[in-house]
Amino acid sequence: MSSATSTRQADTVERLFAAAMAELREVGHEALTIRSVAVRAGVSSATAYTYLASRNHLFVKLFWRHLSAAPVAEATGSRAGRVQEAVRSLTTRIAEEPELAAAVTPALLGSDSGVERLRLRIGAEFAARFEAALGDGAGEAVREALLLAFSGALLQAGMGLMTYDEMADRLAPVVAVIVGEE
Repeated sequence: MSSATSTRQADTVERLFAAAMAELREVGHEALTIRSVAVRAGVSSATAYTYLASRNHLFVKLFWRHLSAAPVAEATGSRAGRVQEAVRSLTTRIAEEPELAAAVTPALLGSDSGVERLRLRIGAEFAARFEAALGDGAGEAVREALLLAFSGALLQAGMGLMTYDEMADRLAPVVAVIVGEE
């Protein structure tokens, strides 16, 4: 494969993702189709499906790109404070794109193979951020409890039981209990 082909493919992917975010913001996740994204990106549906296995795959890929661009929280203060800041950084990033947040919850629960791989990457990103915030000496049970609490809060926000903006405040006392700094 030539570098011109690689450059062209990378450009196509970027156009698809830019078009998908614009389409998502404009029509919402329920009305968005791969075909409408392809039209907006100026490519054929067949080309779009070369890069995107399904709508769920698209939503999870967009979420991964959005999440991985979030700044890593500063590692200062108490252990609980560092983890609370990591949680706030992640939830603030998620809340920046409400249509994407609404689309990704059901998409993450899908069984597409592309979704499964990205779901694992997203979980690993959460784990890495919490690990960095915890620092040395935190037990495996603490790390697991943080991931379970955060994942549960994400699901509750996705179901509309709280907002993504409320999530960090609601998780702050939970984090303090988990890390033993209540």
